[in-house]
Amino acid sequence: MTPDTSDIQTDVDAAIADHEVICFIKGTPERPQCGFSQRAVGLIGERRDDFAAVNVLDELSAYRAALEEHSGWETIPQVYVDGEFVGGSDVLQELAEQEELAETLNAVDA
Repeated sequence: MTPDTSDIQTDVDAAIADHEVICFIKGTPERPQCGFSQRAVGLIGERRDDFAAVNVLDELSAYRAALEEHSGWETIPQVYVDGEFVGGSDVLQELAEQEELAETLNAVDA
């Protein structure tokens, strides 16, 4: 049985609230299913041992809509730190190049 959009919205809201760092990706951290998700997982994994991930592929359009409610973006991946939207793989890459990604990902401890 496929969850409806309101169930996914509730799941997204809870996941963002319950995890310090969470990445909504296509696939899993072990098997990302797109290059952008792979890059995001790699960038986070280089700087943090613990982060949560949600595979959005089974209900991609519903996840896009639910995530857009939080971020204003419908693209995947999306990363949240301490409940705040950080960005996708492009933003993570920029933060890494500016040597600010580790600080951003650990902001929950600040």
